[in-house]
Amino acid sequence: MDLTEFVVLLLLTTAAVLAVAPTAEAIWMEVPSSGTKCVSEEIHSNVVVLADYNVIGDEEHAQANVVPTISVKVTSPFGNNLYHKENVTHGQFAFTTTEAGNYLACFWMDNHAPGAKGVTIGVDWKTGISAKDWESVARKEKIEGIELELVKLEGIVHAIQENLEYLKHREAEMREDNEETNARVAWLSIMSLGICLAVAALQLCYLKSYFRKKKLI
Repeated sequence: MDLTEFVVLLLLTTAAVLAVAPTAEAIWMEVPSSGTKCVSEEIHSNVVVLADYNVIGDEEHAQANVVPTISVKVTSPFGNNLYHKENVTHGQFAFTTTEAGNYLACFWMDNHAPGAKGVTIGVDWKTGISAKDWESVARKEKIEGIELELVKLEGIVHAIQENLEYLKHREAEMREDNEETNARVAWLSIMSLGICLAVAALQLCYLKSYFRKKKLI
C-alpha cells in the first residue's frame, strides 16, 4: 500500500468514525424579554465541556446602537452552580463533569422593560473529544499531518468506547430497576390476592354465623 492509498483509507476511516462520534453543535435560540430559555445535555462523568455563547444583535438593536445583555447560569444534575455571569453579551464556560446526568445552561435577558424585544443567542456547545484543543496537542507533541489525524482518530475511538461503556452501565442500571419494580409489583399482587381471600373467608364465616343464629341454615 503506497502513501496515497493509506491517506485515502485514513480519511475514509476517520469519516466513518466521525459519523458515530460525539460532535460539537452550534445552535441559535430566541430568548424572550421576560422568561428563561435553557438547553441541556445528558453527559456522563469525567467529560470535558466547553461552550461559547454570544448575543446576535438584530437591525433594531443596531439602529439604536445598543447591544442587549444577558445572564447565564450553568448547573449540574444535582443543582450545583458551575457558572454564573450577569450583564454580558458573550462569554465562554468550561468544566469537567463530576457526575452523570443532565447539565443545564439557562439564559435570560437583564432588561425586563415592558414591550422590550427578545434577543437571539448563539451557543456553540462541545463535549468530550470535540472540546479538545488539538492545536495545543500538536504543538506539545510536535506532530502534524497524518500523525495528528491518527491521534485524533485514537481519541475519537476512545470517546466512543467510553460512551458505549456508559450506555452499557445505564442499561444495566435500568434493567436492575425494572426487575426490582417487577418483583415489587408481583409481591404487591400476591399480597392483594391474599387480602382478598382473607376478607372473603371472613365474610363467609360471618354469613354462616349470622344464618345459623337466624336458624336459616
